[in-house]
Amino acid sequence: MKRLADFVKERRKEVNLTQEEFAERAGVALTVVRKIEQGKTNLNMEKVNLILSMFGHELVPVDNKELEL
Repeated sequence: MKRLADFVKERRKEVNLTQEEFAERAGVALTVVRKIEQGKTNLNMEKVNLILSMFGHELVPVDNKELEL
């Protein structure tokens, strides 16, 4: 499974945007993009989803029982 940090950084670079440009288009602060790409773990899920929506993805809570299947 690809880490969130790697996914966001790779996809951002694929569309040829700087962190600043990407943050502006996603509607989040530059610090949000930097924290995600640095692999920080204390992130606001709403902000993460704003970023992921740029690529047609979304994070959702998963029940532990679902992971055991």
